[in-house]
Amino acid sequence: MHIYDSVKKQKLPFEPITPSKASIYVCGPTVYDDAHLGHARSSLSFDLLARILKALRYDVTMVKNFTDIDDKIIKKVQESKQSLEEITTYYIARYLEDMRALGVQESDIEPKATESLEAMESMIQALIDRDIAYVTDDGDVYFDVSKDEKYGSISKMVGDDEDNQSRVEHTSQKRNPKDFALWKACHGDEDICFDTNFSKGRPGWHIECSAMIEKHFTGNNQYSIDIHGGGADLLFPHHENEASQSRCATGHELAKYWMHNGFVNINGEKMSKSLGNSFFVKDALNIYDGEILRNYLISIHYRNDFNFNEEDLLNSKKRLDKLYRLKKRITPTKASKPNIAFQKAIMEAMGDDLNISVALATIEDMISATNDKFDENPKDKGLKKETLANIEFLDEILGIGGKEPFSYFQIGIDEDTKNKIELLIKQRDEAKKAKDYTASDAIRDKLTAMGIATMDTADGTVWEKI
Repeated sequence: MHIYDSVKKQKLPFEPITPSKASIYVCGPTVYDDAHLGHARSSLSFDLLARILKALRYDVTMVKNFTDIDDKIIKKVQESKQSLEEITTYYIARYLEDMRALGVQESDIEPKATESLEAMESMIQALIDRDIAYVTDDGDVYFDVSKDEKYGSISKMVGDDEDNQSRVEHTSQKRNPKDFALWKACHGDEDICFDTNFSKGRPGWHIECSAMIEKHFTGNNQYSIDIHGGGADLLFPHHENEASQSRCATGHELAKYWMHNGFVNINGEKMSKSLGNSFFVKDALNIYDGEILRNYLISIHYRNDFNFNEEDLLNSKKRLDKLYRLKKRITPTKASKPNIAFQKAIMEAMGDDLNISVALATIEDMISATNDKFDENPKDKGLKKETLANIEFLDEILGIGGKEPFSYFQIGIDEDTKNKIELLIKQRDEAKKAKDYTASDAIRDKLTAMGIATMDTADGTVWEKI
Protein backbone atom coordinates (compact mmCIF):
# COMPACT_ATOMS: atom_id res chain seq x y z
CA MET A 1 0.00 0.00 0.00
CA HIS A 2 1.33 3.43 -1.00
CA ILE A 3 -0.33 6.66 0.11
CA TYR A 4 0.34 10.30 -0.68
CA ASP A 5 1.61 12.18 2.34
CA SER A 6 0.39 15.79 2.32
CA VAL A 7 3.37 16.97 4.36
CA LYS A 8 6.17 15.25 2.44
CA LYS A 9 4.34 15.87 -0.86
CA GLN A 10 5.02 12.39 -2.21
CA LYS A 11 3.67 8.86 -2.29
CA LEU A 12 5.15 6.71 0.44
CA PRO A 13 4.88 3.02 1.32
CA PHE A 14 2.50 2.50 4.21
CA GLU A 15 4.58 1.19 7.10
CA PRO A 16 2.43 1.33 10.24
CA ILE A 17 3.63 2.03 13.76
CA THR A 18 2.58 -1.48 14.79
CA PRO A 19 2.90 -4.24 12.16
CA SER A 20 -0.45 -5.39 10.73
CA LYS A 21 -2.34 -2.59 12.48
CA ALA A 22 -3.56 0.73 11.08
CA SER A 23 -4.75 3.64 13.20
CA ILE A 24 -6.71 6.37 11.41
CA TYR A 25 -8.20 9.57 12.79
CA VAL A 26 -10.45 11.66 10.54
CA CYS A 27 -11.79 15.09 11.45
CA GLY A 28 -15.57 14.82 11.51
CA PRO A 29 -18.33 17.43 11.23
CA THR A 30 -19.34 20.31 13.46
CA VAL A 31 -22.91 19.28 14.20
CA TYR A 32 -25.10 22.35 13.87
CA ASP A 33 -26.63 21.60 10.46
CA ASP A 34 -27.20 18.78 7.98
CA ALA A 35 -24.27 17.07 6.25
CA HIS A 36 -23.23 18.58 2.93
CA LEU A 37 -21.34 17.11 -0.03
CA GLY A 38 -18.00 18.17 1.45
CA HIS A 39 -18.70 15.96 4.46
CA ALA A 40 -19.71 13.12 2.14
CA ARG A 41 -16.54 13.47 0.03
CA SER A 42 -14.28 13.26 3.07
CA SER A 43 -16.19 10.36 4.60
CA LEU A 44 -16.15 8.37 1.37
CA SER A 45 -12.44 9.02 0.78
CA PHE A 46 -11.43 7.59 4.13
CA ASP A 47 -14.07 4.86 3.97
CA LEU A 48 -12.31 3.66 0.82
CA LEU A 49 -8.94 3.83 2.58
CA ALA A 50 -10.21 1.77 5.52
CA ARG A 51 -11.83 -0.80 3.21
CA ILE A 52 -8.62 -1.30 1.24
CA LEU A 53 -6.48 -1.60 4.36
CA LYS A 54 -8.91 -4.18 5.74
CA ALA A 55 -8.76 -6.10 2.46
CA LEU A 56 -4.97 -6.08 2.83
CA ARG A 57 -5.50 -7.76 6.22
CA TYR A 58 -4.66 -4.79 8.42
CA ASP A 59 -6.42 -4.53 11.76
CA VAL A 60 -7.91 -1.06 11.23
CA THR A 61 -9.05 1.28 13.99
CA MET A 62 -10.97 4.22 12.55
CA VAL A 63 -11.87 7.22 14.71
CA LYS A 64 -14.02 10.10 13.50
CA ASN A 65 -14.98 12.83 15.94
CA PHE A 66 -18.00 15.07 16.32
CA THR A 67 -17.44 18.71 17.25
CA ASP A 68 -20.47 19.30 19.46
CA ILE A 69 -19.35 22.53 21.14
CA ASP A 70 -18.63 25.51 18.90
CA ASP A 71 -19.69 29.11 18.37
CA LYS A 72 -21.95 28.10 15.46
CA ILE A 73 -23.68 25.56 17.68
CA ILE A 74 -24.06 28.09 20.49
CA LYS A 75 -25.62 30.52 18.02
CA LYS A 76 -28.07 27.79 16.95
CA VAL A 77 -28.93 27.18 20.61
CA GLN A 78 -29.69 30.86 21.10
CA GLU A 79 -31.77 31.08 17.91
CA SER A 80 -33.71 27.84 18.34
CA LYS A 81 -34.19 27.91 22.14
CA GLN A 82 -33.24 24.23 22.14
CA SER A 83 -30.52 22.78 24.34
CA LEU A 84 -27.01 22.08 23.12
CA GLU A 85 -27.60 18.35 23.55
CA GLU A 86 -30.90 18.43 21.63
CA ILE A 87 -29.31 20.15 18.65
CA THR A 88 -26.12 18.10 18.50
CA THR A 89 -27.85 14.75 19.11
CA TYR A 90 -30.26 15.51 16.28
CA TYR A 91 -27.59 16.48 13.76
CA ILE A 92 -25.28 13.62 14.71
CA ALA A 93 -28.13 11.20 14.02
CA ARG A 94 -28.86 12.93 10.71
CA TYR A 95 -25.20 12.79 9.70
CA LEU A 96 -24.91 9.09 10.51
CA GLU A 97 -28.13 8.37 8.62
CA ASP A 98 -26.81 10.15 5.51
CA MET A 99 -23.45 8.36 5.70
CA ARG A 100 -25.15 4.97 6.04
CA ALA A 101 -27.17 5.75 2.93
CA LEU A 102 -23.86 6.36 1.12
CA GLY A 103 -22.48 3.04 2.31
CA VAL A 104 -19.93 4.58 4.66
CA GLN A 105 -18.94 1.98 7.23
CA GLU A 106 -19.39 3.01 10.86
CA SER A 107 -16.22 4.23 12.57
CA ASP A 108 -14.86 2.13 15.40
CA ILE A 109 -14.89 5.12 17.76
CA GLU A 110 -16.96 8.31 17.34
CA PRO A 111 -16.01 10.61 20.21
CA LYS A 112 -17.73 13.89 20.99
CA ALA A 113 -15.91 16.99 22.14
CA THR A 114 -18.19 17.34 25.17
CA GLU A 115 -17.26 13.80 26.23
CA SER A 116 -13.53 14.53 25.95
CA LEU A 117 -13.22 17.65 28.11
CA GLU A 118 -11.11 15.93 30.74
CA ALA A 119 -8.56 14.88 28.10
CA MET A 120 -8.51 18.44 26.72
CA GLU A 121 -8.01 19.95 30.16
CA SER A 122 -5.16 17.56 30.85
CA MET A 123 -3.36 18.44 27.61
CA ILE A 124 -3.89 22.17 28.08
CA GLN A 125 -2.60 21.97 31.65
CA ALA A 126 0.51 20.10 30.46
CA LEU A 127 1.19 22.91 27.98
CA ILE A 128 0.65 25.56 30.66
CA ASP A 129 3.03 23.76 33.03
CA ARG A 130 5.72 23.84 30.33
CA ASP A 131 5.10 27.55 29.64
CA ILE A 132 4.09 26.70 26.08
CA ALA A 133 0.55 27.82 26.77
CA TYR A 134 -0.46 30.78 28.94
CA VAL A 135 -3.55 32.01 30.73
CA THR A 136 -4.61 35.61 30.13
CA ASP A 137 -6.11 37.90 32.74
CA ASP A 138 -9.52 37.11 31.24
CA GLY A 139 -9.02 33.37 31.78
CA ASP A 140 -8.44 32.51 28.12
CA VAL A 141 -5.65 30.06 27.34
CA TYR A 142 -3.46 30.53 24.28
CA PHE A 143 -0.76 28.41 22.68
CA ASP A 144 2.51 30.30 22.26
CA VAL A 145 3.51 29.53 18.68
CA SER A 146 7.01 30.94 19.22
CA LYS A 147 7.79 28.05 21.61
CA ASP A 148 7.52 25.49 18.79
CA GLU A 149 10.38 25.78 16.32
CA LYS A 150 8.64 23.28 14.01
CA TYR A 151 5.47 25.34 13.73
CA GLY A 152 4.57 25.55 10.03
CA SER A 153 6.22 22.24 9.14
CA ILE A 154 2.91 20.51 8.42
CA SER A 155 1.30 22.99 6.05
CA LYS A 156 4.34 25.10 5.10
CA MET A 157 1.97 27.98 5.81
CA VAL A 158 2.05 30.41 8.71
CA GLY A 159 -0.62 33.09 8.54
CA ASP A 160 -1.12 36.29 10.51
CA ASP A 161 -4.89 36.31 10.22
CA GLU A 162 -6.17 35.78 13.74
CA ASP A 163 -9.63 34.80 12.54
CA ASN A 164 -8.15 31.84 10.69
CA GLN A 165 -6.26 30.69 13.75
CA SER A 166 -9.24 29.80 15.93
CA ARG A 167 -13.01 29.62 15.78
CA VAL A 168 -13.48 31.43 19.09
CA GLU A 169 -13.27 35.12 19.90
CA HIS A 170 -9.88 36.71 20.58
CA THR A 171 -8.49 39.26 22.97
CA SER A 172 -5.60 41.70 22.74
CA GLN A 173 -3.83 39.77 25.50
CA LYS A 174 -2.08 37.37 23.15
CA ARG A 175 1.71 37.35 23.22
CA ASN A 176 1.93 36.89 19.45
CA PRO A 177 -0.60 37.50 16.68
CA LYS A 178 -0.24 33.87 15.53
CA ASP A 179 -1.01 32.35 18.94
CA PHE A 180 -4.22 30.35 18.89
CA ALA A 181 -6.83 29.68 21.53
CA LEU A 182 -6.84 26.44 23.47
CA TRP A 183 -9.56 27.55 25.86
CA LYS A 184 -11.98 30.48 25.90
CA ALA A 185 -13.24 31.70 29.24
CA CYS A 186 -16.91 32.48 29.70
CA HIS A 187 -17.98 35.98 30.67
CA GLY A 188 -21.25 37.59 31.68
CA ASP A 189 -24.40 35.52 31.21
CA GLU A 190 -22.95 32.81 28.97
CA ASP A 191 -24.48 29.52 30.08
CA ILE A 192 -22.67 26.94 27.92
CA CYS A 193 -19.51 26.69 30.00
CA PHE A 194 -17.38 23.98 31.55
CA ASP A 195 -15.26 24.12 34.72
CA THR A 196 -11.47 23.63 34.58
CA ASN A 197 -8.52 24.49 36.81
CA PHE A 198 -7.67 27.52 34.68
CA SER A 199 -11.14 29.00 34.06
CA LYS A 200 -14.77 28.29 33.35
CA GLY A 201 -15.29 28.24 29.61
CA ARG A 202 -15.22 26.07 26.50
CA PRO A 203 -12.48 24.56 24.33
CA GLY A 204 -10.94 26.02 21.22
CA TRP A 205 -11.49 24.08 18.03
CA HIS A 206 -8.00 22.65 17.53
CA ILE A 207 -7.41 21.12 20.97
CA GLU A 208 -10.24 18.60 20.76
CA CYS A 209 -8.69 16.43 18.04
CA SER A 210 -5.26 16.31 19.69
CA ALA A 211 -6.81 15.36 23.01
CA MET A 212 -9.07 12.71 21.47
CA ILE A 213 -6.18 11.12 19.61
CA GLU A 214 -4.12 10.84 22.79
CA LYS A 215 -7.16 9.48 24.61
CA HIS A 216 -7.99 6.73 22.13
CA PHE A 217 -4.62 5.71 20.65
CA THR A 218 -1.42 4.51 22.31
CA GLY A 219 1.03 5.14 19.45
CA ASN A 220 4.74 4.98 20.28
CA ASN A 221 7.60 7.35 21.12
CA GLN A 222 7.62 8.73 17.57
CA TYR A 223 3.97 9.07 16.56
CA SER A 224 0.53 8.94 18.15
CA ILE A 225 -1.26 7.51 15.09
CA ASP A 226 -0.51 6.20 11.63
CA ILE A 227 -2.80 8.39 9.52
CA HIS A 228 -4.52 11.70 10.18
CA GLY A 229 -7.06 12.66 7.54
CA GLY A 230 -9.52 15.35 6.58
CA GLY A 231 -10.43 17.87 3.92
CA ALA A 232 -7.73 19.98 2.25
CA ASP A 233 -9.18 23.08 3.93
CA LEU A 234 -8.10 21.67 7.31
CA LEU A 235 -4.39 21.54 6.52
CA PHE A 236 -3.98 25.10 7.81
CA PRO A 237 -4.61 26.21 10.43
CA HIS A 238 -6.43 23.24 11.99
CA HIS A 239 -3.98 20.42 11.35
CA GLU A 240 -0.97 22.68 11.74
CA ASN A 241 -2.18 23.71 15.17
CA GLU A 242 -3.09 20.16 16.13
CA ALA A 243 0.37 18.93 15.21
CA SER A 244 2.06 21.74 17.09
CA GLN A 245 0.17 21.41 20.36
CA SER A 246 0.45 17.60 20.30
CA ARG A 247 4.18 17.76 19.57
CA CYS A 248 4.76 20.11 22.46
CA ALA A 249 2.49 18.23 24.88
CA THR A 250 3.71 14.69 24.15
CA GLY A 251 7.24 15.09 22.84
CA HIS A 252 6.47 13.22 19.61
CA GLU A 253 4.70 13.85 16.31
CA LEU A 254 0.97 13.46 16.03
CA ALA A 255 0.77 11.36 12.85
CA LYS A 256 3.17 9.42 10.66
CA TYR A 257 1.13 10.19 7.53
CA TRP A 258 -1.20 13.07 6.67
CA MET A 259 -3.88 12.61 4.01
CA HIS A 260 -6.26 15.25 2.65
CA ASN A 261 -9.14 15.00 0.20
CA GLY A 262 -9.93 17.71 -2.35
CA PHE A 263 -12.69 20.28 -2.36
CA VAL A 264 -16.19 19.89 -3.78
CA ASN A 265 -17.27 22.35 -6.45
CA ILE A 266 -20.84 22.67 -7.65
CA ASN A 267 -21.01 23.40 -11.36
CA GLY A 268 -17.45 24.75 -11.24
CA GLU A 269 -17.85 26.94 -8.17
CA LYS A 270 -16.28 26.01 -4.83
CA MET A 271 -18.95 24.81 -2.43
CA SER A 272 -19.48 27.35 0.32
CA LYS A 273 -22.40 28.30 2.51
CA SER A 274 -21.49 31.95 2.00
CA LEU A 275 -22.07 31.42 -1.73
CA GLY A 276 -25.39 29.72 -1.10
CA ASN A 277 -24.40 26.55 -2.92
CA SER A 278 -23.84 24.17 -0.02
CA PHE A 279 -25.61 21.12 -1.43
CA PHE A 280 -26.90 19.01 1.45
CA VAL A 281 -26.56 15.23 1.18
CA LYS A 282 -30.21 14.84 2.17
CA ASP A 283 -31.24 16.87 -0.91
CA ALA A 284 -29.23 14.64 -3.21
CA LEU A 285 -30.63 11.52 -1.53
CA ASN A 286 -34.16 12.76 -2.20
CA ILE A 287 -33.38 12.39 -5.91
CA TYR A 288 -30.77 9.65 -6.16
CA ASP A 289 -30.16 6.40 -4.35
CA GLY A 290 -27.23 6.42 -1.94
CA GLU A 291 -25.23 3.86 -3.90
CA ILE A 292 -25.62 5.88 -7.09
CA LEU A 293 -24.30 8.94 -5.25
CA ARG A 294 -21.49 6.91 -3.72
CA ASN A 295 -20.44 5.55 -7.09
CA TYR A 296 -20.33 9.09 -8.45
CA LEU A 297 -18.52 10.69 -5.51
CA ILE A 298 -15.75 8.08 -5.46
CA SER A 299 -15.24 8.22 -9.23
CA ILE A 300 -12.71 11.08 -9.00
CA HIS A 301 -9.42 10.54 -7.18
CA TYR A 302 -9.77 11.65 -3.57
CA ARG A 303 -6.97 14.27 -3.78
CA ASN A 304 -8.51 16.02 -6.78
CA ASP A 305 -11.21 18.66 -6.47
CA PHE A 306 -14.63 17.29 -7.36
CA ASN A 307 -16.95 19.20 -9.69
CA PHE A 308 -20.48 18.05 -8.84
CA ASN A 309 -22.91 18.33 -11.74
CA GLU A 310 -25.92 16.32 -12.77
CA GLU A 311 -24.68 15.38 -16.23
CA ASP A 312 -21.60 13.64 -14.82
CA LEU A 313 -23.72 11.98 -12.14
CA LEU A 314 -26.01 10.48 -14.77
CA ASN A 315 -23.03 9.24 -16.79
CA SER A 316 -21.66 7.66 -13.62
CA LYS A 317 -25.02 5.97 -13.03
CA LYS A 318 -24.90 4.46 -16.53
CA ARG A 319 -21.58 2.82 -15.64
CA LEU A 320 -23.10 1.42 -12.46
CA ASP A 321 -26.10 0.21 -14.49
CA LYS A 322 -23.71 -1.91 -16.56
CA LEU A 323 -22.50 -3.69 -13.44
CA TYR A 324 -26.06 -4.43 -12.34
CA ARG A 325 -27.11 -5.57 -15.81
CA LEU A 326 -24.26 -8.06 -15.66
CA LYS A 327 -25.43 -9.12 -12.21
CA LYS A 328 -28.91 -9.70 -13.62
CA ARG A 329 -27.45 -12.16 -16.12
CA ILE A 330 -26.10 -14.35 -13.34
CA THR A 331 -29.08 -14.17 -10.95
CA PRO A 332 -29.80 -16.50 -9.25
CA THR A 333 -26.47 -18.23 -8.56
CA LYS A 334 -23.96 -18.77 -5.77
CA ALA A 335 -20.52 -17.22 -5.68
CA SER A 336 -17.32 -19.20 -5.87
CA LYS A 337 -14.04 -17.24 -5.73
CA PRO A 338 -13.14 -13.99 -7.51
CA ASN A 339 -10.99 -14.10 -10.60
CA ILE A 340 -7.44 -13.82 -9.24
CA ALA A 341 -6.18 -11.58 -12.04
CA PHE A 342 -9.18 -9.24 -11.66
CA GLN A 343 -8.83 -9.10 -7.89
CA LYS A 344 -5.09 -8.42 -8.15
CA ALA A 345 -5.60 -5.64 -10.70
CA ILE A 346 -8.16 -3.89 -8.52
CA MET A 347 -6.00 -4.17 -5.40
CA GLU A 348 -2.91 -2.93 -7.21
CA ALA A 349 -4.84 0.12 -8.42
CA MET A 350 -6.38 0.91 -5.05
CA GLY A 351 -3.10 0.16 -3.29
CA ASP A 352 -1.53 2.93 -5.36
CA ASP A 353 -2.92 5.80 -3.26
CA LEU A 354 -6.51 4.74 -4.03
CA ASN A 355 -6.16 5.05 -7.81
CA ILE A 356 -9.87 4.80 -8.51
CA SER A 357 -9.56 5.69 -12.21
CA VAL A 358 -7.53 2.58 -12.97
CA ALA A 359 -9.83 0.49 -10.77
CA LEU A 360 -12.96 1.68 -12.60
CA ALA A 361 -11.35 1.07 -15.99
CA THR A 362 -10.52 -2.47 -14.85
CA ILE A 363 -14.16 -2.98 -13.84
CA GLU A 364 -15.36 -1.74 -17.24
CA ASP A 365 -13.03 -4.23 -18.97
CA MET A 366 -14.27 -7.06 -16.74
CA ILE A 367 -17.91 -6.25 -17.49
CA SER A 368 -17.31 -6.10 -21.25
CA ALA A 369 -15.24 -9.30 -21.37
CA THR A 370 -17.70 -11.21 -19.18
CA ASN A 371 -20.69 -10.16 -21.28
CA ASP A 372 -18.87 -11.38 -24.39
CA LYS A 373 -18.28 -14.76 -22.74
CA PHE A 374 -21.93 -15.02 -21.73
CA ASP A 375 -23.01 -14.18 -25.29
CA GLU A 376 -21.00 -17.20 -26.43
CA ASN A 377 -22.11 -19.48 -23.59
CA PRO A 378 -25.02 -18.05 -21.54
CA LYS A 379 -25.30 -21.17 -19.37
CA ASP A 380 -21.68 -21.22 -18.15
CA LYS A 381 -22.26 -21.95 -14.45
CA GLY A 382 -18.61 -21.59 -13.51
CA LEU A 383 -18.44 -18.16 -15.09
CA LYS A 384 -21.64 -17.13 -13.29
CA LYS A 385 -20.21 -18.11 -9.91
CA GLU A 386 -16.91 -16.35 -10.58
CA THR A 387 -18.68 -13.22 -11.83
CA LEU A 388 -20.84 -13.02 -8.72
CA ALA A 389 -17.71 -13.42 -6.60
CA ASN A 390 -16.09 -10.56 -8.54
CA ILE A 391 -19.08 -8.32 -7.84
CA GLU A 392 -19.18 -9.29 -4.15
CA PHE A 393 -15.49 -8.39 -3.97
CA LEU A 394 -16.28 -4.94 -5.42
CA ASP A 395 -19.02 -4.49 -2.85
CA GLU A 396 -16.53 -5.29 -0.09
CA ILE A 397 -13.80 -2.87 -1.13
CA LEU A 398 -15.65 -0.16 -3.10
CA GLY A 399 -19.15 -0.41 -1.66
CA ILE A 400 -20.86 -0.88 -5.03
CA GLY A 401 -22.78 -3.78 -6.58
CA GLY A 402 -24.27 -5.17 -3.39
CA LYS A 403 -27.96 -4.68 -4.18
CA GLU A 404 -30.33 -7.25 -5.63
CA PRO A 405 -30.14 -6.32 -9.34
CA PHE A 406 -33.85 -6.21 -10.14
CA SER A 407 -34.50 -4.05 -7.09
CA TYR A 408 -31.70 -1.72 -8.21
CA PHE A 409 -33.52 -1.01 -11.44
CA GLN A 410 -36.70 -0.21 -9.50
CA ILE A 411 -35.05 2.58 -7.51
CA GLY A 412 -36.96 5.86 -7.67
CA ILE A 413 -40.41 4.37 -8.19
CA ASP A 414 -42.88 5.14 -5.42
CA GLU A 415 -44.92 2.43 -3.70
CA ASP A 416 -48.22 3.33 -5.36
CA THR A 417 -46.66 3.04 -8.82
CA LYS A 418 -44.97 -0.24 -7.82
CA ASN A 419 -48.33 -1.63 -6.72
CA LYS A 420 -49.90 -0.63 -10.06
CA ILE A 421 -47.05 -2.30 -11.95
CA GLU A 422 -47.29 -5.47 -9.88
CA LEU A 423 -51.05 -5.59 -10.52
CA LEU A 424 -50.56 -5.20 -14.29
CA ILE A 425 -47.91 -7.94 -14.28
CA LYS A 426 -50.28 -10.23 -12.37
CA GLN A 427 -53.02 -9.51 -14.91
CA ARG A 428 -50.57 -10.18 -17.75
CA ASP A 429 -49.53 -13.51 -16.20
CA GLU A 430 -53.19 -14.50 -15.87
CA ALA A 431 -53.83 -13.54 -19.50
CA LYS A 432 -50.87 -15.64 -20.63
CA LYS A 433 -52.12 -18.64 -18.64
CA ALA A 434 -55.50 -18.22 -20.32
CA LYS A 435 -53.67 -17.97 -23.67
CA ASP A 436 -55.22 -14.55 -24.21
CA TYR A 437 -52.14 -13.22 -25.95
CA THR A 438 -53.90 -10.14 -27.28
CA ALA A 439 -54.65 -9.00 -23.71
CA SER A 440 -51.16 -10.05 -22.58
CA ASP A 441 -49.49 -8.00 -25.31
CA ALA A 442 -51.73 -5.01 -24.58
CA ILE A 443 -50.71 -5.05 -20.91
CA ARG A 444 -47.04 -5.35 -21.89
CA ASP A 445 -47.44 -2.33 -24.19
CA LYS A 446 -49.07 -0.40 -21.36
CA LEU A 447 -46.12 -1.21 -19.08
CA THR A 448 -43.70 -0.13 -21.80
CA ALA A 449 -45.52 3.19 -22.10
CA MET A 450 -45.00 3.62 -18.35
CA GLY A 451 -41.25 3.15 -18.87
CA ILE A 452 -41.23 -0.41 -17.52
CA ALA A 453 -39.53 -3.40 -19.14
CA THR A 454 -40.54 -6.96 -18.19
CA MET A 455 -38.57 -10.18 -18.32
CA ASP A 456 -40.03 -13.67 -18.02
CA THR A 457 -37.83 -15.97 -15.91
CA ALA A 458 -38.13 -19.41 -14.36
CA ASP A 459 -39.00 -17.67 -11.10
CA GLY A 460 -41.72 -15.52 -12.63
CA THR A 461 -41.88 -12.14 -14.32
CA VAL A 462 -39.41 -9.47 -13.19
CA TRP A 463 -39.45 -5.85 -14.18
CA GLU A 464 -37.31 -2.72 -14.18
CA LYS A 465 -37.47 0.96 -14.98
CA ILE A 466 -36.13 1.60 -18.47
